[in-house]
Amino acid sequence: MSKDTELFKPGMKVPKSGQYSVYDPIKGNTGLEITAVKGEPFPPTMVSGRYYKLTDPTKHKK
Repeated sequence: MSKDTELFKPGMKVPKSGQYSVYDPIKGNTGLEITAVKGEPFPPTMVSGRYYKLTDPTKHKK
């Protein structure tokens, strides 16, 4: 699995700020999304066994 398709478990620290979709390993994308901030833990999912997948990373301009 490439870095772009890496899945993250609830409770893990967010590696990169952005929009994450809730991913079901059997059904795929659930249509639910969250905004997560780097360093914070991922929240629990409503159904166990689901993961988070980065869909839109935050872009910072200086």
